[in-house]
Amino acid sequence: MADINVTPLVDVMLVLLIIFMITAPLLSTGLEVDLPQTKAGDLKQKEPLLIVINAKGEVFVGNKKIALSALGKFLAQTKKAGLKKDINIKADKRCPYGVVAKVLAEVKKAGFESVGLVTKPERT
Repeated sequence: MADINVTPLVDVMLVLLIIFMITAPLLSTGLEVDLPQTKAGDLKQKEPLLIVINAKGEVFVGNKKIALSALGKFLAQTKKAGLKKDINIKADKRCPYGVVAKVLAEVKKAGFESVGLVTKPERT
């Protein structure tokens, strides 16, 4: 018999495809926060720097916790290095407003001009 039987190869590839399709949505990274709802549309930006504020008022840049007092220095270094141009702030709706205001002030001091507040769409 000179032909190669590809049926087992196709079976294995389909099983792998199904496994990846099931596990891919579960691999979403980031912190879970309860976002406020608005009617605003999606932002059209490329990979902004994400600042997350949880319900306790703790500030995270990406997945790394950072003190509010050190946030300004970190943002200034990021701006100086030219790594990011835009910033998105993802704040839990139960976090103290003062923390959000302080984060916005630090972002402004660092010289970032494009700042977005992440919300989830309102249910209609």
